[in-house]
Amino acid sequence: MTDTALKPVLSIKDLTVFRGASKILDRVTLSLGQGETLALVGESGAGKSTIATAIMRLLDNAKVTGSAELAGEGDLLALTERQMVKLRGRRLSMIFQDAGAALNPAYTVGRQLSTTLYRTQGLSKVEARQKAVELFTSVGINDPEGRMSAFPHQLSGGMQQRVMVAIALAGSPDLLLADEPTSALDVTIQAQIVRLILTLTRERGASCIFVLHDLALASQACDRVVVLYAGQVVESGPAHDVLERHRHPYTHQLKSCVLEIGTKDLTAPEGTVPSHGQMPKGCRFSTRCPRVMARCTDEAPPLIPAREAMSGPLDHHIACWNPE
Repeated sequence: MTDTALKPVLSIKDLTVFRGASKILDRVTLSLGQGETLALVGESGAGKSTIATAIMRLLDNAKVTGSAELAGEGDLLALTERQMVKLRGRRLSMIFQDAGAALNPAYTVGRQLSTTLYRTQGLSKVEARQKAVELFTSVGINDPEGRMSAFPHQLSGGMQQRVMVAIALAGSPDLLLADEPTSALDVTIQAQIVRLILTLTRERGASCIFVLHDLALASQACDRVVVLYAGQVVESGPAHDVLERHRHPYTHQLKSCVLEIGTKDLTAPEGTVPSHGQMPKGCRFSTRCPRVMARCTDEAPPLIPAREAMSGPLDHHIACWNPE
């Protein structure tokens, strides 16, 4: 067991999110070590972004149960809104999918960053402006002094996302949540933004959770991967082990969607994710699984160490009655 495993920054246990009678997330359990990078992967509707917004306590019209322990702060789900306001931007921060929508169009990007610095670090206006210019420089914004007076609509998508990264890191958080931070950007800019987030978080010794669709990006950027299907964790472990020696049929199908040099045509998973109001009684993937057995339709499999199902590392877990 590594030292990071002994000192988790975040420990989530049995995180469950209800919207009405439907379970959007079902007993999600995971942990994140100091300085570690973790990817949440899966199809749209898997619950990846819901985990991030639940941690930040930004979910509306939902009932949340379970726990999310942040080191030194206790259970985030049990804190008052006033306590959470003090933590957001300082101990934990979030980069949203659409920077253009997340940034306030009525204020300059310089003012938005300076305000964050003033609130999280108690700097004076002069000090906050100087620090803002330094942060804009560190995230690769050209002419940082001039960009301070720019409004969001005057910047490209890539520049808007860099501003979002600067704002998210302004309070030097211990935990950064990056919710599809490159979804609206072209491929070359995507790689730049991911490298930027990784570099800046590692320099600060911060931990990071990426919400991603891209398995190839997850394998290159993250230490560990958690695969989600229909609101449940189906496989988790070291990134290389999960993506190269996966045990769960769903992970295999996701991997089959990744284009690699020398491979044949892509193979997309058959069928669609069941609606939250019509989930199968047993394994939620049973309606699409090529390895389905009678037990799969009646009984939900627990998340257990892969070596208990077959030989494998102890920190690799799967939820499957008939693993590969």
